[in-house]
Amino acid sequence: MLDIRSIDTFYGQSQVLHSLSMTIREGEVVTLMGRNGMGKTTTIRSVMGLTAAKNGEISFKDTKITSFPPYKIARLGIGLVPEGRMISPNLSVEENLVATAFIGSSGKAAWTLDNTLHLFPKLRERRSSMGNQLSGGEQQMLAIARALMTNPDLLILDEATEGLAPLIRAEIWDCLSGLKQEGQSILVIDKNIKALCAIADRHYIIEKGRIVWAGDSSSLLENEDIKHTYLGI
Repeated sequence: MLDIRSIDTFYGQSQVLHSLSMTIREGEVVTLMGRNGMGKTTTIRSVMGLTAAKNGEISFKDTKITSFPPYKIARLGIGLVPEGRMISPNLSVEENLVATAFIGSSGKAAWTLDNTLHLFPKLRERRSSMGNQLSGGEQQMLAIARALMTNPDLLILDEATEGLAPLIRAEIWDCLSGLKQEGQSILVIDKNIKALCAIADRHYIIEKGRIVWAGDSSSLLENEDIKHTYLGI
């Protein structure tokens, strides 16, 4: 579904990603892990066309998207839950959801307003509340629901549970587990290795803009050296 091949990405003259490659197949949940400042968000920005890769190639569903603008990439079927949530503070929950709603590349609107509010009952209760009146956890739920309203083929979450209370984190992981069971392809960035290993099929670890390890959950959980060296655990 998503194929990233040897991309180099720069901010000005400073190179952040170095010949980075990774793939996500249809129906997979894949993680990208690493310490802060190693290039995780830059990888996502390169995929979304927000910071274009200078070299290499990114393909989504066999379409080369390396030079596409962000709106066109989103319309192809990639839904982003960005770091920091970035919801509209002066719109209500419902307005945030319908503002960017899209039928999706398949032509079927599996995620409607009712479906997303059913997935997150707290949002149904706060349906008329403005974005800036929500708690951090509610804002993250809204960011996920907003991305689902675009009916994406691939859902990307950058720092899925950062800064959230334990009970809210558990709700987010339950949500992602349910989406996986429904066949949703997901790329997720987070620091909770135990939770990630419980839902993900494969993992990539990034260090200074390079993929330094890739494997499945059992391999990662058993490899103490990798966790200590690259994840600080």
